[in-house]
Amino acid sequence: MLLLCVIQGLDARHLTPWGLKAMYLGYPLQTVACAGVIARYWPQYGMRLPARAWIGAIVGVLVFACWVSPQVVFHRAPRVDGFNLDTLAPWPALYRGELILRLARTALVVPLLEEIFWRGFLLRYLIDEKFETVPMGAYAWKANAVVVIGFMLEHSSQDWAAALVAGLLYNVVAYRTRSLSCCVLAHAVTNALLAGFILSTRQWGFW
Repeated sequence: MLLLCVIQGLDARHLTPWGLKAMYLGYPLQTVACAGVIARYWPQYGMRLPARAWIGAIVGVLVFACWVSPQVVFHRAPRVDGFNLDTLAPWPALYRGELILRLARTALVVPLLEEIFWRGFLLRYLIDEKFETVPMGAYAWKANAVVVIGFMLEHSSQDWAAALVAGLLYNVVAYRTRSLSCCVLAHAVTNALLAGFILSTRQWGFW
């Protein structure tokens, strides 16, 4: 969140080199920083192989379908404004580096970071402040509602409908499998498919 604030500040003052937006520099830093924090505290997350992984995989595909349905099914205008990798074409090495880090962020770092927070921590903390005593997948309707709404609001307003469905379905994965790693798998499947869609259609606005 701090890096996102810095990115916005740099863009507002046009302080980045080569006329690029600050996100092309800030997002890779954010990816590396968040991956480092996850790695540092990895033993504390208690990750195991996904239980009933097929549930996570199916939900991941369903959420992806929901996310792109406005453009694919209802023929809304393509979302072309966003993290446009074609902007970096004059610098092949920078392009490749940004692509690798962007894919790592999308399909690995974000699913881990968000699921550890939303489903691994907050969904349990809202039941009991001593959240580590709450079993993974324990249900309380207020916790469910707060996490779904919070997950929706962290996304841009044009994605709120899809993010609302995503939050609900990822919570269902938590309740049905009682497995944090299965939630991560569902989120990773969604994001990996979305990355492929973005790169094939050039609809950078989904990033």
